[in-house]
Amino acid sequence: MDTTITAILLGIVEGLTEFIPVSSTGHLILASELFGYDAKQWEVFNVVIQLPAVMAVVVLYWRTFADVALGALRRERESLAFIRNVLAAFIPAAIVGVLFKSKIDGLLENPVVVCFALIVGGFVILAVERLVSHQTYRPVGQMPLSQAIKIGMMQCIAVIPGVSRSGATIMGALTLGENRRTAAEFSFFLAVPTMFGATVKQLWDHRSELAAGTGQVGFTEIAIGSVVSFVVSLIVIKFFIGFVSKSGFAPFAIYRIVIGALGLVWLFWV
Repeated sequence: MDTTITAILLGIVEGLTEFIPVSSTGHLILASELFGYDAKQWEVFNVVIQLPAVMAVVVLYWRTFADVALGALRRERESLAFIRNVLAAFIPAAIVGVLFKSKIDGLLENPVVVCFALIVGGFVILAVERLVSHQTYRPVGQMPLSQAIKIGMMQCIAVIPGVSRSGATIMGALTLGENRRTAAEFSFFLAVPTMFGATVKQLWDHRSELAAGTGQVGFTEIAIGSVVSFVVSLIVIKFFIGFVSKSGFAPFAIYRIVIGALGLVWLFWV
C-alpha cells in the first residue's frame, strides 16, 4: 500500500480511538495485520501521531489550561491542585514505561495479546458500568491527591496493548467513585504529559534515522498522519463527553468485545 494512504488511514485510526476506551495502540497493531504494512517501520510514526491528537485536547480545553496557568501564577489552590493531580497521575506510568520498555516493546508485536485484552477489557467496562454508582461532577482541581495517584496507577495497566490508556484511567476513576464527566476529562488532561513524554522519547531514540531519512517512513508521512490525527481527534473529543454522559461506556465495551473476537478469527482462520 502507498505510504501516503497508509499514513492517512493510520491518522484516522489514531484520532478515532485515542480518547475513547478502545485502545488506539491496539487498533494500530491490528491495522498492521489488516492493511499488511510492516509495523516495525511505522513504530515511530504510530507514537508520534499521538501528540497531535493530544494537542486537540489543548485546543478544545484552552480556556481551562489558560485559567489553570493564570491561577497557578496567582497561587490559587484549585489551579495548583489541578497541576499536582495531573503530574502525580502521570508519574507511575512514566516509571513503568522506563523500567519495562523491552517487555512492553515485545507485547507491541503480538496482535493476539491485543485481541484478548480488548475482549477482557470490554467485559470489565460492562461490569464497572453495572456495579459502580455515578457521583456528582467535580473539576479535576477539586480531586484529592490520593485519588489522582490511584488513577495514575490504574493507567499503568495500559502498557498492555489493547487495554487502552483512556479506558484504564476512566474505569479506574469510575471505580474510585468519580463522575463520568470527571473521569473522561481527567483522562484527557492526563494524556497531555503522557503522550508528550512518549513522543519525545521516540523521537530521541530514533533521531539518527529520522534525520538521515533512511527509513521508509519519514517526516512527510508523519506530517500527514499528524494533521489527520489532530482533525479527527478534535471531532471525537468534542462529542465524547456528551455521548458518555447520556449513554455511558457500554457501547464501547460491546465494540471492544466484537472487534477482539473478529480479530482472533482473522488471525487464526483467515
